[in-house]
Amino acid sequence: MDFEIPQELKMVQSLVRDFVNDQLKPLERDLLGRAADLSDAQVSLPAETEEKLIKMAKEIGIWGAGVPEELGGAGLDTLGNCLVEEELAQTVIPFNFGDVTPILFDCNAEQKEKYFLPVLNRQKCAYLALMEPGKGAEVSNMEMKAEKVNGNYVLNGKKVSLSTTGEDYFAVVFAAIAGKGAGEGITCFLVDKDAPGFKVTGGEEKAGWQTQVREPLCLFFNKCQVPAENILGEEGKAFHLGKKWLPSRRVIRGARCIGVAQRLLEEATLQAQSWQSFGQLISRRTSIEAALADIAVSIHACRLVVYEAVWKADSGGSIQREAAMVKLFATQMLHNVADKVAHIYSGPPYIAGLPMERLCRHALATSATELALELQRSVIAKDILKGLKI
Repeated sequence: MDFEIPQELKMVQSLVRDFVNDQLKPLERDLLGRAADLSDAQVSLPAETEEKLIKMAKEIGIWGAGVPEELGGAGLDTLGNCLVEEELAQTVIPFNFGDVTPILFDCNAEQKEKYFLPVLNRQKCAYLALMEPGKGAEVSNMEMKAEKVNGNYVLNGKKVSLSTTGEDYFAVVFAAIAGKGAGEGITCFLVDKDAPGFKVTGGEEKAGWQTQVREPLCLFFNKCQVPAENILGEEGKAFHLGKKWLPSRRVIRGARCIGVAQRLLEEATLQAQSWQSFGQLISRRTSIEAALADIAVSIHACRLVVYEAVWKADSGGSIQREAAMVKLFATQMLHNVADKVAHIYSGPPYIAGLPMERLCRHALATSATELALELQRSVIAKDILKGLKI
């Protein structure tokens, strides 16, 4: 196996690293807040700042990094996307290079013009509506229903979305066709902002000393009529959408965990080199040295797990087991790194107003749930048992 990054991807990595260091990290202080009580902290960037960054990203050719070329993106392979995400994750600035949910890759020609391209170009936001209140992503008994009426569909139910808000938007709604069995007939609909019977609440920012978060979106559908041409993919086959991209997305998510952990290591190293206790730098303590070493080893091990999966994916192989391993290992690694950082800081790593506080909060809040990790363990175990080998 060749561990050398191709020269063209080294150039992409360098471009992104410079972009993060020169354009994004200088914005961190304003985002985190300058007031004593951090009442001026922000969840997202001002619109004019984001537009400026988008223009710069397009000029250097890295906009739409994870979007196939035939859909108007840069078309980077899995390794390229991992390199990009690892660099982007090393800042608390909420910015990406035109990331679009792969579900929308399955838009037909008309839907591409009306929905996909506006999302890619940041003209519209897509509210991914899979979860339901109190049920998360559980689909065995989806309450959201779609009833066929005169060739079209009528949606009734509630959804919860963690998508970024915007003035112009549409919803990507998963609903069960009425009359089908539990978990059957799940269909995906593209619901326009102004569709009768469709209402959105929530999404407000909560910023300050205790939290810098955005409330989830609540989507309500009351006899909401949707034309049949707004079905994404085929009726009853919603979970086939973007399916071929899912394993790679899990691996790329692992690369993001590496980036967050790398920044935490840098912050923890600075703390160890500058903080004194009993007249001595804490970096001289054996326990601090051990913590830094353990963090570095964990990051290196996770990077090898990710890159092995990347190599197999870009070689055309199946990575179902490897993707599950990456998600499981990277999530555990990030939690362990946060614990080690807490030790170096002599307390929980939630010191408001510092980049590492936002990094830890975001990393742990968006990490996979224990149920999701159990599902990954199940995938790995079943794959092992099929061939009784590792």
